[in-house]
Amino acid sequence: MAEVEQKMKQTFHKFTCCGVDLNQLLDTSFKQLTQLYSPWQQWSLKQGLQRKQHSLLKYLCRAKKEVPPLVKPEVGKMDLHDVIILPEMVGTMVGICKGKTFSQGEMEPPGILATYSSCFIPFK
Repeated sequence: MAEVEQKMKQTFHKFTCCGVDLNQLLDTSFKQLTQLYSPWQQWSLKQGLQRKQHSLLKYLCRAKKEVPPLVKPEVGKMDLHDVIILPEMVGTMVGICKGKTFSQGEMEPPGILATYSSCFIPFK
């Protein structure tokens, strides 16, 4: 019986990125966060977010705050394939334009250091 009880206990995977926990990533400053990215991404972030990227980030953060815990937020539609995934975007629902339709996916922690957001969002 003891073996069965040990197997039933689930261990939750704690995500770390470059040796830093996800909760710590959310608390770090933007300058420290950019040091984790590749040089090309650092240059892109140093130039600043474009208007569409910034408005998408604001929308996703607002949608994430408005819902209660353990509920998926509203889908944010985007036609941006070169958005760098930031830690604030994790846990949000995104619809990416694939021609005529929007493919729905959820931003997950493994895609944080991704350059192209559309490649690292698992679609359903």
